[in-house]
Amino acid sequence: MSSALSTLLTRILALDAAMVDLVLAIRHPVVTKLMTSVTGLGSASAVVVFLGLCHVAGWRRELRVGAIAMLCSGVVVVSLMALVQRPFPPQPVCLTDGTGVAPHSFPSGHAAAVTVYALVARESTRLPGGVVAGLAALVAFSRIYLGTHYLSDTVVGVVIGVGAFLAATRALDRDGWPALDGTGLLSLGRRR
Repeated sequence: MSSALSTLLTRILALDAAMVDLVLAIRHPVVTKLMTSVTGLGSASAVVVFLGLCHVAGWRRELRVGAIAMLCSGVVVVSLMALVQRPFPPQPVCLTDGTGVAPHSFPSGHAAAVTVYALVARESTRLPGGVVAGLAALVAFSRIYLGTHYLSDTVVGVVIGVGAFLAATRALDRDGWPALDGTGLLSLGRRR
């Protein structure tokens, strides 16, 4: 079993290295500018804005699912960063120090956050699911393109986002909150 795990890890690391080489070969100043502009949509500040907009708009279910999923994914991401402590890929375009966040590559918290956005939007009739999903994919790719995460870091971030979303919806469904189907707008803030 450990031989199979070792082989899988070796293949993942080889794929990560190949993706870094590809990104370094295709980097272009215009694309880099675009990527540095959109990558912030997965930041902690953007999470606060997203949840704030849901609150102001009165989208109670979206707010609750988003807040629970973001909290869950944040705890998992920060815990894994502290546990794994994987260094960043070579030649990153932008890294920020002194943010108070674990300075490690694995996993991508931005990818986890934008995955939650996309899934909340997908389940909501009030949010543009396709647009949000497209932006989420762009943000996730930006993390690889900018050299702040390896491909595997980003994939695991997406998986964490999906798991956190599923956990949040399951918790709220069990607690009796209505689904994100756009019906019963007045009942969104109350239990069924």
